[in-house]
Amino acid sequence: MINVKEAKKLIEENCCTLRVETLTLLEANGSILAEPIYAVIDTPPFHQSAMDGYAFSFENWDKKSDLTVIGEIQTGNYSNKIVQSNEVVRIYTGAPIPPGTDTVVMQEKISKDGNTIQILDPFLVKGTNVRPQGSQTQKGEMALQERQLLTPVAISFLAGIGISKVNVFSKPTVSIIVTGKELAAANDEISEGKIFESNSIGLIAALHQLGINPVSVEVVDDVEEEIEKAISNQLSSDILILTGGVSVGDYDLVPDSLEKCGVQKIFHKIKQKPGKPFYFGRHNQTLVFALPGNPAAVMSCFYEYVAQVISSFTQKEYFKKMAFPLADDFNKNAGLTFFLKGKMGEKAVTVLNNQESYKLNSFAVADCLIEFDEEKEIFKKGDLVNVRMIL
Repeated sequence: MINVKEAKKLIEENCCTLRVETLTLLEANGSILAEPIYAVIDTPPFHQSAMDGYAFSFENWDKKSDLTVIGEIQTGNYSNKIVQSNEVVRIYTGAPIPPGTDTVVMQEKISKDGNTIQILDPFLVKGTNVRPQGSQTQKGEMALQERQLLTPVAISFLAGIGISKVNVFSKPTVSIIVTGKELAAANDEISEGKIFESNSIGLIAALHQLGINPVSVEVVDDVEEEIEKAISNQLSSDILILTGGVSVGDYDLVPDSLEKCGVQKIFHKIKQKPGKPFYFGRHNQTLVFALPGNPAAVMSCFYEYVAQVISSFTQKEYFKKMAFPLADDFNKNAGLTFFLKGKMGEKAVTVLNNQESYKLNSFAVADCLIEFDEEKEIFKKGDLVNVRMIL
């Protein structure tokens, strides 16, 4: 049995080479850029009015004469007619200012009499209310750097400079196999000896948090042939997650089934609570995680191990870790790392009740996992502990 640090190191050493794919902007939402993006045009692509008003040459105006309105430019239109001294053009926000103009006076700061206007803005200067061409980004300029997270705003920004597709780090394909003779679907009528199956639902929801839809989800009986068949069918995925059947009981058939399917065991069992019977292996490029069947152990192991492997594919950080003061004293025996459900407060983190691995009621309201080091036994109020946020 190995410790948590050793387990994470072995998993990291077996993570695969990064893959890059080309996606449309909407498909790439939430992904990480695999290469920098350079602007293909100036943005704005022309000198642009920032207001509804009147465009004119401030430089050639004598600062007192009325100006003659000679035309109008609606947003989306363009005029190449040169505007002379003491002439103005009615213009709207976003429209290109015409040749011969350098300033826009707001429509609220003029008085109009027929086809002439008088400017009433004493603070007007050359260039007021004009967005210069390329003032946001210039052609050839780096718009976004490599490893930038593509947020909705970043996607809007790229669309606005004429980018339609981007190269991003690929998400892994993930398959789920849940084992157990005792499992019943939520819409089944439950009978003696059965429990409702929840592990697949929790894992699917957690993967959705990361923007991943599993390619396959299967629930199988504790029958070796069925387990082997399910495993063999899913060894083309990047990540295979199994739950249940990994301990030492007569019907804990998963480790042997994995071996028969050609999976190379990297380790089996970690000095941790919950999730001690954790199994990790590899089949060619497929990473295999076999987790204990208890629901709290499944979700704890997903957050601490599986999600971090997914991060190595996508290059995106999930479930951030931080040091935070403990709200109350806590004692445990040495020899195991504890991952306990917690709740963050303004100044400290609290260990919740009902920490047993079969219970989810405290996990359902938790917002973090609190890590208690393997060899340390006594933790005092105010001690800094590692906390992994799970929301």
